[in-house]
Amino acid sequence: MFKLTTKFHILVFLFLGAFVFSQEKKQFPNVSALLQRISPNMKVDSWLLIHKSYGKDIVLKQVGAVKNYTSPSSGFNVGIAEEDEFYYIVYSAGGKTEYVTGLEGLKKFIGKADDVQEAAVLAAADGYIIDEEFKDMAGNYYEDKSNYYLDLGKLTSTECPYQKKHYTLTVSKVSGTITEVKDNGAYIELYNKKCTNNPRLLKIEKKEEPKDEPKKKTSRSHK
Repeated sequence: MFKLTTKFHILVFLFLGAFVFSQEKKQFPNVSALLQRISPNMKVDSWLLIHKSYGKDIVLKQVGAVKNYTSPSSGFNVGIAEEDEFYYIVYSAGGKTEYVTGLEGLKKFIGKADDVQEAAVLAAADGYIIDEEFKDMAGNYYEDKSNYYLDLGKLTSTECPYQKKHYTLTVSKVSGTITEVKDNGAYIELYNKKCTNNPRLLKIEKKEEPKDEPKKKTSRSHK
């Protein structure tokens, strides 16, 4: 009886340990590294992933040799990008050279999310961001047997106040699609001097109306 009870406790402990391990959150790499994890969902002979920054092309990933292509003047960005930078994909299929320069083209190129990295890229193509400054809130994930759970951010306002919110996206491992979105609220809310709705500014500007000074009594001289 003692041996059976001990074995039962060990099994429970192992089960709970596996459950806790499956819930452990892992942080995503930066966007550049994440894009290098994608693979095409279509038949291609060769392809390149290129980061263009201030007119300079940097090949991030090369599969095969793509010949006779020209650098486009525009491309796609996932998340918040610096000025004058973008990514593009050039690939060869059936003897033709094709380009991916937009988010819809990127989603078509990836197709179904085969892993959590592709799920994150597809979510980013829909407006979510991996916030590299706040990965604990908006740049991590965990998974279980059925789903990936992505904690990502989204820029919800560039007006006053500048605001970011964070969400938990449930992505099915079977379909590769988002099945649930949980709004976790704002984690950044910034006001500046131009914001007329800045609470601090309103307090500063709010002044008491000056009280009217009492009228001075004029003294009359008696003769």
